[in-house]
Amino acid sequence: MRSFKFFLPALMLLAACSPKAHIDCTVADAPGSDVEVRLLDVNVYKVLDTVRSDATGHMRYAMEVKAGQPEFVYLFRNGVRIASLLLSEGEKAVVAADTLGAFDVQGSPESAKLADVDRRLARFSAEVNSAADGREVASLYLNYYRECTRYVLENLKSLTVIPVLFQQLDANTPVFSQLTDAILFRQATDSLKTVYPESRYVRALEKETERRENALKLNTLVGSAPVTGFPDLNLPDAAGQKVLLSSVEGKAVLVHFWDSSAAEDKMFNLDVLMPLWERWHGRGFSIYAVDLNIDKLTWASVVKAQKLPWINVNDGLGAASPSVMLYNVGSVPASFLLADGELSATGGKSLESELSRILQ
Repeated sequence: MRSFKFFLPALMLLAACSPKAHIDCTVADAPGSDVEVRLLDVNVYKVLDTVRSDATGHMRYAMEVKAGQPEFVYLFRNGVRIASLLLSEGEKAVVAADTLGAFDVQGSPESAKLADVDRRLARFSAEVNSAADGREVASLYLNYYRECTRYVLENLKSLTVIPVLFQQLDANTPVFSQLTDAILFRQATDSLKTVYPESRYVRALEKETERRENALKLNTLVGSAPVTGFPDLNLPDAAGQKVLLSSVEGKAVLVHFWDSSAAEDKMFNLDVLMPLWERWHGRGFSIYAVDLNIDKLTWASVVKAQKLPWINVNDGLGAASPSVMLYNVGSVPASFLLADGELSATGGKSLESELSRILQ
């Protein structure tokens, strides 16, 4: 009897110090539903279990979480993500969710911050979907980019910055697409390593940081090389094949920036560029048209509908495209004429006379 009294407090202490994290979730208006629990294994989801909720939509789940290695865990119902969690050992996250993906979290501070990250992205996506044109989309993107940068800098020791750094506008367009973003990635990596040195998520961030740093170093080396006469571009066409500007044949090459979502830019194609093409292409005139619409499907359909015969490219980055910075494009349409491999003149009223002089 004395032995039993001795061990009971010890057993209670062990239970209190359990490394398990607990999820207590209620899904509104979804009684008797199958809720799938998925673990983010660096860059893929790993299904841990499927738990059936009771008649009130309530379910519980417990999982092992190692000390100092919080885990990203997501709840899905019928293929829809209904909650995002960042769980530390011993935490009990109380989740109130609906079937559309809106949720709140109590008992897990980092999960609550992750929920806020999800809400910010959802708000931005909704604003983009309701935007009137490409210019509004570009403005929304720049504001969101600044918001994300500010969030990372203000939360450098929170693992929630990792999904922010890896956010995508679509399948091919990351929010952080500029080469100089490598500096922000390095700040986040170095800070997180001091708090979570064993985290596999931090190790993955380190690899991405090194990749971006190498790209930035290469760009610096290229930028310090002897000037070749004009900033070269290497952007994908509608088939996804990259076309190097310097490979375009022609004694005169017009680098033309435009926005396929803008009516005036589409009119410019037909009213200005097409007549120039028909008059001068046979004598050595080519066009390398860079579209800044992040909706590549719209761009491809406009190119097809207008039957644009010249080279058309789009990297899907919009105003954040490196090509915009290389040519210091402030607004579109904007044109730059290359003659015999040298930057000759900008487009506009002087373009016809320039072509006449170069191609006579």
